[in-house]
Amino acid sequence: MVPIGPVQTEMILSIELRTYSFIDSLQPQVASFVETVARGFLPLEGQAAMFIEVSPGMSIERVTDVVLKNTSAIPGMQVVERAFGMLEVHHEDQGMVQAAGQAALEHYGLVEKDRLKPRVVSSQVVTGMDNHHTALINRMRHGNMIFKGQTMYILEVHPAGYAAIAANEAEKAADIEVLEVITFGAFGRMWLGGNEEEINQAKLRVEAVLADMDGRANEGTTTSF
Repeated sequence: MVPIGPVQTEMILSIELRTYSFIDSLQPQVASFVETVARGFLPLEGQAAMFIEVSPGMSIERVTDVVLKNTSAIPGMQVVERAFGMLEVHHEDQGMVQAAGQAALEHYGLVEKDRLKPRVVSSQVVTGMDNHHTALINRMRHGNMIFKGQTMYILEVHPAGYAAIAANEAEKAADIEVLEVITFGAFGRMWLGGNEEEINQAKLRVEAVLADMDGRANEGTTTSF
């Protein structure tokens, strides 16, 4: 008899798809902002991008493996934190980025609607900023700055990965300054600055885009003022 060696098998564990967000064209400030915080291959203005967030967090390693072996999408950010994992990929070709997302979905037997629907946790506008307040914001931001008397918009969204498309759509809609965007963790967060009229336009666009995205029910409360 010929001895039978160990059988090599791959166990495809189930994952929770939290964020699945396609960005058709990275805006100048958002692309530049990602370049300040990314530890991978930096995205460029005008490229398409995809943000995928999963649980358990370490599952993002397999997602990355599947995406890179099946497409030419370029990884810009990969974050594995306590509970969730997030991957950002980009490419000049929108179809390539969409194919990257599809490859990950097919590997796990998922579809886009299996993602969590974005839930706005907090959406607030602060007008007539005090200069001490702007100093606090400017010390923590990775993007542009805000100055005394300007207006600030702050967004908190669940899951975290949707903060990226929120910032990108805000920049499309209005002449604002992208101050800070956090796209991983328990919640996504975004800070924008500018004049009051432009900030209000950005707020309306962000809330409309997030509300229009489908997915699994994501119940909770919202604070908006």
